[in-house]
Amino acid sequence: MTKVKDITSCLDSLFPRENAESYDNPGLLTGAYDREVSVCVLTLDATLDKVEYAKANKASMMITHHPLIFGGILDVCEENVSGKILSSLIRSDISLFAAHTNLDKNHEYSNDVLAKVLSGEDIIHIDDIECGVAYKLENDTTLGEYCAIVKDALGTSGIITYSDPGKKVRKVFVQGGAFDEEVISSLKADGIDTVVSGEIKHHVMILLEQMGISCIAAGHKATEDVFMTHLADVLTKKFPEVSFLVSL
Repeated sequence: MTKVKDITSCLDSLFPRENAESYDNPGLLTGAYDREVSVCVLTLDATLDKVEYAKANKASMMITHHPLIFGGILDVCEENVSGKILSSLIRSDISLFAAHTNLDKNHEYSNDVLAKVLSGEDIIHIDDIECGVAYKLENDTTLGEYCAIVKDALGTSGIITYSDPGKKVRKVFVQGGAFDEEVISSLKADGIDTVVSGEIKHHVMILLEQMGISCIAAGHKATEDVFMTHLADVLTKKFPEVSFLVSL
């Protein structure tokens, strides 16, 4: 019988916790390593509705991308939302595990996946950039056309861009979640003409536009849900006796 520790050991080998950013809090957040697992739910965030989904499906484990707990907590009082979620997980004996920035830095499970969903060809890993990948589009495409492709591929409710929809898109940099402005100089040097991310600060969008780089903000959740779907497929092959359910 598969136990929590078997799955977490696999996840730790794929996404070493020492690779996480200093502010992050990946790993086992509730539950016990010796708990048996027959149903595991993967989702971006451990929200109240996702915990109820796990309970309804008799799951004994949840895997999220974003940790429920960042830094210290002062209480687990059910008068606040985080306390209510933690209490529900503990009472239901559900082990919660998070893989966040340590997952982001494994391209094969994060931005490579996103790039392929967005029709990326010849995926390139740029030196000095830990999170995010570049790729070229096979056919000539305008920004307006590519915005439509991104919207449809991710099933997002909308796209934000400040750039001319007639501009050409040839070499794209994609970074799921939030865009890291520290990589801008590397993108410029690498000839990137378009950035796709979940969220991009307004002033950063303007800066990129002034540098000749178009921006597409497609939504934090939409750009990272694909990570969890891919991970569920991988885990299903490794642990065929466990039912891995994805709740987006």
